[in-house]
Amino acid sequence: MSTNKILIVEDYLPLAESLEYQVKRAGYEVYRASDGKEALEMARLYLPDVILLDIDLPLLSGIEVCKQLRANPKTRDILILMLTAMGEESDQVVGFAVGADDYVVKPVESYKVLLQRIKALLRRREPVVDDSDSFSHRDVTVDRRRFVVSIGGDQLKLTKSEFRLLETLIRQPGRAFGRSELVDAALGEDTIVLDRTIDVHVRALRKKMGDAADLIETVRGVGYRFKE
Repeated sequence: MSTNKILIVEDYLPLAESLEYQVKRAGYEVYRASDGKEALEMARLYLPDVILLDIDLPLLSGIEVCKQLRANPKTRDILILMLTAMGEESDQVVGFAVGADDYVVKPVESYKVLLQRIKALLRRREPVVDDSDSFSHRDVTVDRRRFVVSIGGDQLKLTKSEFRLLETLIRQPGRAFGRSELVDAALGEDTIVLDRTIDVHVRALRKKMGDAADLIETVRGVGYRFKE
């Protein structure tokens, strides 16, 4: 079995070297880039399985790097874990909105936890297969075969996590899902996140749903449900 490839994009040399050491030690093949333009070049050249991507980069920001990776058919399925000192919730919303799969705030307090999050991303790389390819409720249609969601015929541009989140909710309208359930369904059972991480995903999903955003209802003290 081939070794998974990790691209570390970090301009602060001591942290970049520390990350490289820990990730290599865990058995991954590692590449490093120190600015946004170099990150795009290396991503296109090596097609890594996961990118650890800082936001505050020289030449091209991590946000713009993420956008360009998602817009390129060759690189759009690369898993992206944003690793940044920007800890405000609004920064996380932006990161998830442009296609990040996970988000870790520096300083990294535990490399063990970071490596577990990389493993969790890799484990949910392939879409879950079931016997229902397409289903609809309240004018929202989920097509699993094409990985497409549409509202009233208009397609939404969702990240993988947002797709899985909406799919989970719409399959059982009216059922209240706890945040931990939604983390398992949308982000993977091995993902280590805070409860508010799923709130960030829901907020981003609602924004993309526009006038249909109120179909995802907040259940106080529990989590979320899709309107019956």
